[in-house]
Amino acid sequence: MALPATISVSFDFNSSATFGYPFTIGDEKFGKLGGVGTLASSSVPIPVVDLSSEVRSISIRRGRNIMRDTYEAGSCTVRVTDLDGSWNPQNVNSVYYPYLTPMRKLRVSATTSTSSQFLFSGYVEAYKYTYPQSSTELGYVDIICSDAFRLMQLASVTTVTGGTLGQDTGARIGKILDMMQWPTNMREIDTGNSTCIADPGTSRAGLEAVKNAEFSEQGAAYISAEGNLVFKNRTNVIKAAGNTPIEFNGTTGIPFKSLIYAFDDKLIVNSSDMTRYGGVKQSSYNNDSITKYFPHQSNQSNLVIETDADALNIAKIYVATRAETTIRIDSMSIDLLDPNVPTDTILGIDYFTQLKITSVQPDGSTIIKTLQAQGVNWDITPNKLTATYTTLEAIVEGFVIGSDVSGIIGQSIMAY
Repeated sequence: MALPATISVSFDFNSSATFGYPFTIGDEKFGKLGGVGTLASSSVPIPVVDLSSEVRSISIRRGRNIMRDTYEAGSCTVRVTDLDGSWNPQNVNSVYYPYLTPMRKLRVSATTSTSSQFLFSGYVEAYKYTYPQSSTELGYVDIICSDAFRLMQLASVTTVTGGTLGQDTGARIGKILDMMQWPTNMREIDTGNSTCIADPGTSRAGLEAVKNAEFSEQGAAYISAEGNLVFKNRTNVIKAAGNTPIEFNGTTGIPFKSLIYAFDDKLIVNSSDMTRYGGVKQSSYNNDSITKYFPHQSNQSNLVIETDADALNIAKIYVATRAETTIRIDSMSIDLLDPNVPTDTILGIDYFTQLKITSVQPDGSTIIKTLQAQGVNWDITPNKLTATYTTLEAIVEGFVIGSDVSGIIGQSIMAY
């Protein structure tokens, strides 16, 4: 069966971090003079190669780690056939010689007749070679990639130039990215709702510094499928719960292949201590939850938040969002070869997309959950196109007017 979308894999041998979006006439994002689209160079370019015809399988893993409660580096493994030794870095006759090195750029995209979406953009960590001794078997190479979070983890920062007292968290993240020389056209950064202390000037990984500002905001920082650093402020994280959900079920909505359920105490937090640099520990407790489930503690220290009052607000909202538990749907798998699955809709699902999932149990009872997509795994072969979405309750709860999930008076949480 033919796949419902054309899957393309491009390999860019250029050494810069930028993927170099081409200038596209008429495109609202990449067709603006002075915007993010780049005009072609007049010099001889380092090659960008279409690997699509050589690809045997693709495995992509992106999103939020449920247990660690944080966005992690996305990964992608692309298996390509190597019939003539082209992927041997010592083969001077290879069409890829001498460009074949780690840290080159790879992108995976999916295109239908009406839309095109990137599924992954990242950088090569390693090439793993399998060359069977038998002449009847094909050799292949696994190209193993990570997204930009790995680059940021490898970068080190000390004093952040321009990291001043009272700076909003979005601006602080921008200054941290400047220190790492992260391209300005690969940033999508909200203005933060909270403000920071002057940068403490400690030696740390660039990613650690970004994550500190993210947590101090109670926002969201992640790498998009386009390869951009995205930062959503607390307001926009909360407002996402008010968006109209995409409906999935086995009868009237979009069909799913499988669901993974859980009902446990693993995500409960009912006691929290939050401390900023130079500040006094601020604590929040939910005694009803502690009585019901026993203490589940979570602490953070050395936050770059400006005031103790904001540190207390973080402790309060962190506990309020996580003090209770209910049955969860941790993931939902969708088979895009199913003709009843709208390909464009599934390809368009991103982090914070609202999903309403209805599952009918064997006894006729139902489990209905309205959740957010917070990660996606893609498994792709010439005969398979499966998406498995990590699904979660809102990572920061707040009152959303008009929402039947987050706008319930007397039940929904009021954010700060």
